[in-house]
Amino acid sequence: MGLIRIGLGGGCHWCTEAVFAALRGVARVDQGFIRAPAPDDRWSEAVIAHFDPADIPLAALIEVHLRTHASTSNHKMRGKYRSAIYAFDKEQARHSQAILSDLQPGFDEPLVTRVLQFDGFELSDDRFRNYHERNAGGPFCTRYIDPKLDLLRAEFSDLLSRDIHPAQIG
Repeated sequence: MGLIRIGLGGGCHWCTEAVFAALRGVARVDQGFIRAPAPDDRWSEAVIAHFDPADIPLAALIEVHLRTHASTSNHKMRGKYRSAIYAFDKEQARHSQAILSDLQPGFDEPLVTRVLQFDGFELSDDRFRNYHERNAGGPFCTRYIDPKLDLLRAEFSDLLSRDIHPAQIG
């Protein structure tokens, strides 16, 4: 089937990039700013994950996404950090919405994550891409990214890339 793209936004794109880069079946993660059609056409931090559904299903990516950002919080920074799944076609949008509905009972609060139509993407400046890889051990990584990667090891270890030794994740 080949690689499929899905846009994911919800928190800092440095964090989101590190999370999805750690997963098996994810061939590439583009970090940057994404938008949907109006009224969601303001740029928001996000990633595009290029993945092989034979190695990791969309449902697993979406569950990881929901568990690694504040997917039930409608906090004041939602403009910059829109909690969303950006679908590239109507079938992907329908499938993503069904997955959200299936996962909702596993959360104590209603999910604020929405499925939106992808409408544009701008890559981050090169100096910010692969942030965790370039800045591992730094204060931002230690405080914000490493706890997300710890959660991956604890709850989604079967989804981690075989190329990533646990000592390299955090």
